[in-house]
Amino acid sequence: MTRAARRDTASGAWRREPSTVVRSDGIVPERAGRHVILAESETSGVPLEWEPHSHAMHELVWVRGGTLTARVGDQVFTVSDGSGLWIPAGVAHAGRLTANVAFHDAFFAPDRTPVAFDGPTAITMTPVLESLLTHLTRADLHDAARARAEAVVFDVLEPSPRQLALQLPGDARIDPIATALLDDPADDRALDEWARVLGISERTITRTFRVTTGLSFVQWRQVLRVHAALTLLSEGHDVQATSVRLGYAQPSTFIEAFCRVMGTTPGAFRG
Repeated sequence: MTRAARRDTASGAWRREPSTVVRSDGIVPERAGRHVILAESETSGVPLEWEPHSHAMHELVWVRGGTLTARVGDQVFTVSDGSGLWIPAGVAHAGRLTANVAFHDAFFAPDRTPVAFDGPTAITMTPVLESLLTHLTRADLHDAARARAEAVVFDVLEPSPRQLALQLPGDARIDPIATALLDDPADDRALDEWARVLGISERTITRTFRVTTGLSFVQWRQVLRVHAALTLLSEGHDVQATSVRLGYAQPSTFIEAFCRVMGTTPGAFRG
């Protein structure tokens, strides 16, 4: 089910493109109830967006050739090549997928899944794990072969050492800042400007960001820009173009900020 796209960042995605197709919810495959794990994939020529929804099963999502931005509660996750996101059963989430990206997901029956994660968790998508889940997309697997593959999946399914999540403030005093930056990460208004716009003190903004996100305003904006950079880089933008799009005066400043958050250069993530 789709409907006309509208410009909205409430679900935690970046600025919505006019060609975006919006889906009202995620659909669990009909065969899911018969298997412990059921995987599937699709590639769309236009950006896709899922409105907030939940599943009765655990879900693992990953992509190839682009990024998926997911909003889970008050956190934003950016899923890029080599990483996945585990979403526990019953947890509401929304997502945005860039165009021409191979989207993969796997559903896990909660009562037959011997692993557990404490909330949404970034997963390392090793070649072995990805190959096994791709193997499980087959509808003609015999029960014994499926059971063997599922057992190995649980052996190699591990959290990523880098849990990159953007914590949203969730405080009405500074939520307008988060909304504006999600809409335009290049917005470079300083604390004193935001204080005038919102009618509160710089100290209140600083303290509220620390309390709600664990980061200063400057640090939070930096992490948000790295999330946005992952999408731009995966879409083929070079480092210089990405730094300009994100409001950096010099590419070197962007590279330094990216390395500080990701532990590697942005060139490693370019599509």
